[in-house]
Amino acid sequence: MSKMNIQAFIERIAREAGAITMKYYNSPSLRIETKSNDTPVTQADKQAEEYLRSEIKKHFPNDSIIGEEFGDVNGTADVRWILDPIDGTKTFIRGVPFYGTLIAREEGDTVTHGCVYLPALNELLYAERQKGCWWNGARCHASSIDEVDKISLVTTDHKRLEKCLGRDTISNLIEVVSLYRTWGDCYGHVLVATGRADLMLDAKCAVWDIAPFAVIMDEAGAHYESFSGERTIRGGDLITCNAALAPRLPSLLAPVALPF
Repeated sequence: MSKMNIQAFIERIAREAGAITMKYYNSPSLRIETKSNDTPVTQADKQAEEYLRSEIKKHFPNDSIIGEEFGDVNGTADVRWILDPIDGTKTFIRGVPFYGTLIAREEGDTVTHGCVYLPALNELLYAERQKGCWWNGARCHASSIDEVDKISLVTTDHKRLEKCLGRDTISNLIEVVSLYRTWGDCYGHVLVATGRADLMLDAKCAVWDIAPFAVIMDEAGAHYESFSGERTIRGGDLITCNAALAPRLPSLLAPVALPF
């Protein structure tokens, strides 16, 4: 399959995996299990990832695969696919539509393609190196707001955020921003990439929660880094924001009262 067709392939399998999850969305047939790390998993997670893996192995048999539910499969090529069939499983279980199917393609140390499909909202965000970021087929960009008192801040879990960055830091930040909302997961980062939010703070993430946003943010004119300031998808957490706010992150997240 040529590189010209990779976009069509990724978008197709993202939509079809998302369709699998929708069979169980708000359905009485949904079965919930608890994994060894005390997080939930459903048959929707498993079936969607099985589908993604089967399609990738069929078309790219030499590539490696990393997925949340079924671990790592090593290939012979220097290419790996990073999969999260349902990012926001707890959200999915409660019938809230802000969950997504995440697919990233990594070549060497570079994420070359990234896709987030939000099945219940029918929103698809796709990016490819040097080819832009696209939201439902239209080019999209992050916002340009740099005044802290005008930004929208989103996160996934307030309590977890306080544990990672400190209660005072988060309380001060919430006081000065224009709007603060939770229920983030991948949806919060999608909001940043499409200009509907300006800053997303996501504590305690695995690589499959983060990987697509490395290319999505770059191509949307946004910024990403870990809480420690590294541009990595393996830092265990993630900050995304518009490019105008990026230089202000150290002061915004400093463990002292903010000077506003």
